[in-house]
Amino acid sequence: MIAHAVIDSDGILLSADPALDALNLRAGGMPGLPCAVPQLASAAALAQRLGVPVCRRMTVADDETDVELWVRAQPEGDRVRLAASGWTEAPAWRPAAGPAPHVHEGGLCWETDASLRVTYLSVVASRAMGLDPASVLGRPLTVLFGFGEGADGAMPILDALARRRPFNNQPATLRPTSRPVTLSAVIRPDPMGSFAGLTGTARAVVADDDDDDVLRAAFTAGLDTALRSSLTRIVADADAIELQRDGPISADYADYAADIGSAGRHLMSLIDDLIDLQAIERPDFTTAIEPIDLADIAGRTANLLSVRAEHAGVVIDRPPAEAVVPAMGDARRVLQIMVNLVGNALRYSPAGERVVIETSMGSQIARITVTDRGKGIAPVDQERIFDKFERIDPTEAGGNGLGLFIARRLARAMGGDLTVASAAGEGARFTLTLPTRQASRDQ
Repeated sequence: MIAHAVIDSDGILLSADPALDALNLRAGGMPGLPCAVPQLASAAALAQRLGVPVCRRMTVADDETDVELWVRAQPEGDRVRLAASGWTEAPAWRPAAGPAPHVHEGGLCWETDASLRVTYLSVVASRAMGLDPASVLGRPLTVLFGFGEGADGAMPILDALARRRPFNNQPATLRPTSRPVTLSAVIRPDPMGSFAGLTGTARAVVADDDDDDVLRAAFTAGLDTALRSSLTRIVADADAIELQRDGPISADYADYAADIGSAGRHLMSLIDDLIDLQAIERPDFTTAIEPIDLADIAGRTANLLSVRAEHAGVVIDRPPAEAVVPAMGDARRVLQIMVNLVGNALRYSPAGERVVIETSMGSQIARITVTDRGKGIAPVDQERIFDKFERIDPTEAGGNGLGLFIARRLARAMGGDLTVASAAGEGARFTLTLPTRQASRDQ
């Protein structure tokens, strides 16, 4: 299959065959606007600048897969004609368990692979900007950022990709929140010196009357830099020792390194929870309320925790793909609650068991339930587990006593609730309820 497209000297996509049009549409663009697929746009910009045809093999992040293709960019006056052939699909990158292996300083830090698929986001800075990292990891960079033109009418990222060099002052919009940001990035090479992706920073563009927000963001970014960066180094070094990358060591020292890595991950989780705790205890804390689909969020939760479930030897049962359970709430926060609930269920489920996610709805209430076959919770402890810093057994590994407290506060902030039904030795059943769309309209 050969698909053609025409891009003008300003980077505007004038026309495209269906295959390229669909690829551009999924990247957030449309005909008559700048080409939203950075690899195609950079090839066109390079051909326009050099005045000669440019042929490249490229990998483009396309929703759930990566598309590999050959592209020929042919200059034709003030336009460039693209011809894309050799289309093949490859499995997309997926986030692995454990901490990100890179350390960044300041702002919202991000990374991509060679196909410009997001492989890393700094968690605390993301949340300060209203982002859910889990909803962006593994997806095209254009899902995270919408790129704009600079004062000179150029897009620095396109020139950087074409010439394989760093860029600064790229105007952009944080797509999930419509917040303006400025991007900078450097090229990350692989061991052979080829292009392996981008490592960059996004800094919020704020108005002068946003001083309080700036101070809060500065505090959050400072916490991310001061604590998370150091912990990332510790965990990465501990993992390297445990895996004996620099040579064999005694089993005892490998076990010590594993304990250090586990403790480091626990502390990073605690940092995330403390930031959330600071937010939800503010008197003006609110959540975005919009139509959501609980069945879709259940599926996303299962996907995010599939690796952890596999390692635990536990199967996650989810609602069928065709299920739709409308509700009103904040999709990012509901996903956060569900990851906490299912993560806890996996932690306490014996190998070979199942964690079941079910959804249902009535005339005014939609429900999503997580059921496990773990050791259960005694009636006397079932309210206590929702208190701040409360844990049934403080000697158990994992957990910090904040997850369920934050989850219930978030549920109630969205007009719903989080409850538990359990008995010792019989597993637990956590139910998140939210108003349905109909109930919200009726009120």
